[in-house]
Amino acid sequence: MVSPIDEFEEDFLNPNSSLKTNVDEDLIKSRQRVSDHGEVFTPSWMVEDMLNLVQSETVRIDSRFLEPACGSGNFLKNVLTRKFQTVQQKYSKSDFEKRHNALFALMCIYGIELLKDNVEECRTTLLAKFIDFLSLEKDDKFIKAADKVLQANIIQGDALTLTTTEGKPIEFPEWGYLGNGKFQRRDFRYDSLTQRSGINGTLFEMLEEHELFIPIKSYPQMTVEVVGK
Repeated sequence: MVSPIDEFEEDFLNPNSSLKTNVDEDLIKSRQRVSDHGEVFTPSWMVEDMLNLVQSETVRIDSRFLEPACGSGNFLKNVLTRKFQTVQQKYSKSDFEKRHNALFALMCIYGIELLKDNVEECRTTLLAKFIDFLSLEKDDKFIKAADKVLQANIIQGDALTLTTTEGKPIEFPEWGYLGNGKFQRRDFRYDSLTQRSGINGTLFEMLEEHELFIPIKSYPQMTVEVVGK
């Protein structure tokens, strides 16, 4: 007797599968990973359809998106593309503001992923998109800053247990752009943030209203150079 999961896996592995019609991309890495982790990537067309349902949020530079099973970044890279379009529209005449707001857009992207290779691929994909958007050259201070942001924002862990692969509570930074090249950062435990959203809110919204949402660490205002250290 063939189980539903076996049929599903075989359909994805079949090059003539109806699930692959008009989709020129790999949706699985291996049958073993599907079996062990249920890993099947979301096709680009479906990502776009889903993001269109929240179109107004995807184009806001400061809207925060968290993908709790981000894989290699299919959702996050498309969100970032939309944010960059807004940055281009608003700040194309000022290279200073374009660069800083592009970094802020990246700061508002978050992900959790169980598998290490996917985490690394997601970070690499988002960093490459950032570099390409700003046409940055090697060793640019914005590349160093973006890399540090992604190390903090894209976490290897389990979104169900709210812990890292080392068993520690997941922590996320709340980034803010204050203007004039200055950023702020406050770190929070993810389990506290999920309780906040359950009360009636969104990620990092109105955190001061209860002691539960006091940051575990706050930083002085920082420039791009400091973010990248």
